[in-house]
Amino acid sequence: MSPPPILLASTSPQRRAILEQLGIPFDVAAPSYEEHDPPGAAPSDLVREHARGKARSVAPAAGDRPVLGVDTSVVLDGRIYGKPAGAAEAAGMLEHLGGRTHEVVSGLCLVASGWEVTDSETTRVTFRPLAAGDVSAYLETGEWEGRAGGYAIQGRGATLVERIAGDYLNVVGLPAALLVRILAERLPGVYGFGNSRKSRPRSS
Repeated sequence: MSPPPILLASTSPQRRAILEQLGIPFDVAAPSYEEHDPPGAAPSDLVREHARGKARSVAPAAGDRPVLGVDTSVVLDGRIYGKPAGAAEAAGMLEHLGGRTHEVVSGLCLVASGWEVTDSETTRVTFRPLAAGDVSAYLETGEWEGRAGGYAIQGRGATLVERIAGDYLNVVGLPAALLVRILAERLPGVYGFGNSRKSRPRSS
């Protein structure tokens, strides 16, 4: 029997692509959740809360399917860099990130029948020093639109990056290693991760 598709509470094409890469069946539902960022809140707390809100907003329509909510932010010196409103704001973000190490922080919430798990993952990304020409050339690609921090590492944004420490797919848009670990622990064998309950060896 094939596993039930996870209901992804997101319309992000990057998150869909990652689930396809992992071989996890899924359906998509747009979350009906409005994000509110209280001043002074820790970025990890915010992304967990947003992920939880997204997942819970579509959970009533999920039936027996697990629901996945994800939220990702770029953080430097305690400041959250969201999606730029325009090219000028994107340029300012890239100028601040250039030559420095920032954090990509994602919250993940998985809701299933009888349980809910919420956690977060952080990846450190170091940009090479950026000249004005580097920034303007990248802005011309249009990749910055709709991207937290104003860049897409899976595209031309890779040319801005010197090194990363942690889960690369987290920077793309979904903390894959965290998701796989939770599925292996909570739904062993169902999605191909962890030991199936039926195949576990008996203790002597």
